[in-house]
Amino acid sequence: MTGSHTPDHITRWHWYVYPMDPLVVDSGETDIEQLLDTLESGRRVVVRTEFLGSVHEVTLRYDGSWYCDTPTRLHKHDTREEMRTCLRRQGYGRETTA
Repeated sequence: MTGSHTPDHITRWHWYVYPMDPLVVDSGETDIEQLLDTLESGRRVVVRTEFLGSVHEVTLRYDGSWYCDTPTRLHKHDTREEMRTCLRRQGYGRETTA
């Protein structure tokens, strides 16, 4: 290996080992539609939420199904609408105001 060129297989491996950083937000501060669009783009979202006086992180992700990975449970949703309802009910995102 000479110069500044990186072999293609190393570049691919680097991407695999170091995926895109998640978007980190506080619970209730980000628009639900923005969260859903971010997930559909392939980026994970980490929601910081307070529960019983402690801050916890919930990881949201999408891979054809929608997931909310809490410290105690993994929730799976089959549709964008189901995920939207979960985000609203749990207070992870805020509704768009017109």
